[in-house]
Amino acid sequence: MHDSRHSRDGIFSRTFARFRPRGHLIDPKFRANPSRYVFQCLLVCLTMLGVLTFLDAVYQTVLIAALGASSVIAFSAPSMRASRPRSLIGGYLIGTLVGCVMSSLTGLANESNMIDPHSLAIVLGALAVGLAMFVMATTDTEHPPGAAIALGFVLNEWDMLTVVVVITGIILISLVKEFARNWLIDLL
Repeated sequence: MHDSRHSRDGIFSRTFARFRPRGHLIDPKFRANPSRYVFQCLLVCLTMLGVLTFLDAVYQTVLIAALGASSVIAFSAPSMRASRPRSLIGGYLIGTLVGCVMSSLTGLANESNMIDPHSLAIVLGALAVGLAMFVMATTDTEHPPGAAIALGFVLNEWDMLTVVVVITGIILISLVKEFARNWLIDLL
């Protein structure tokens, strides 16, 4: 006879084992490459300063925050698939398109007055994340902040300037990352 409590305890202990500290407070890779860590973090700061200054995009903070996450991915894990220009730009194009379409559906449904706008935004936001993930996965353009962009477009007011700011921002991040690629290491 199988003891379900015993197997359940095994599942819990295996699951929580992944949350235990690894025995070090400072990443051993940092000790070997402190100047690279400083350089890459400064590069993120300068890139985001350029993006935010050039685009003057502070008014749409929820959508622009995803650009910060993308710059961290691009500059801390430059060899990761999600850091490729195809994934960075493609993920944002897909997230933007899906988010704008779902947002338009929210607007159409709001005009009908048959569905609670708040509930509809929640449902369409969730659908936008799932659909963006599906399209990114099937087109080999996976970039997690691209799904955040889809959700942001559903849950926030936006206009065509917002779309231009978001896409221009990710293109600038991609360009800087590619120009600096030979000096970057994976920090993750």
